[in-house]
Amino acid sequence: LLALTAFICIETIMECSPCEGLYFFEFVSCSALVVTGALLLLFSLSLHTRIPQINWNLTDLVNTGLSTFFFFIASVVLAALNHKTGAEIAAVVFGFLATAVFAVNAAVAVQRWRLSRRQQSRQSSEYIRARSESREVVPRPEIQRLGA
Repeated sequence: LLALTAFICIETIMECSPCEGLYFFEFVSCSALVVTGALLLLFSLSLHTRIPQINWNLTDLVNTGLSTFFFFIASVVLAALNHKTGAEIAAVVFGFLATAVFAVNAAVAVQRWRLSRRQQSRQSSEYIRARSESREVVPRPEIQRLGA
């Protein structure tokens, strides 16, 4: 919602002299809104369970990490180049708020990703142990009698 609000604020600006900062902020806020919205839709409809080949925890981590980084850069650039209009100031404020929320979400995504990696390594080690135990040769006396 903060990315949407920042995008709406930036879209209300009618005139700009150096527009590069404004265009960059517009691109970042729109991109973050679209990608995060698509992931939100996938997760809320449980569609991600139908594609188990993708590491969804890592996907969420990459999205939130990149969104945090680019929102921060875009907000700093827009804050440095703004013309002190209400819409630009509001866009900068919502940009920094979105940066903070994406950063918190990135921290949560890191924890989820680490937890899933631990679970995967535990499952793979249990699988390897079970396979190696099943390969151990158990001496069976009935086989030895037949061979003798």
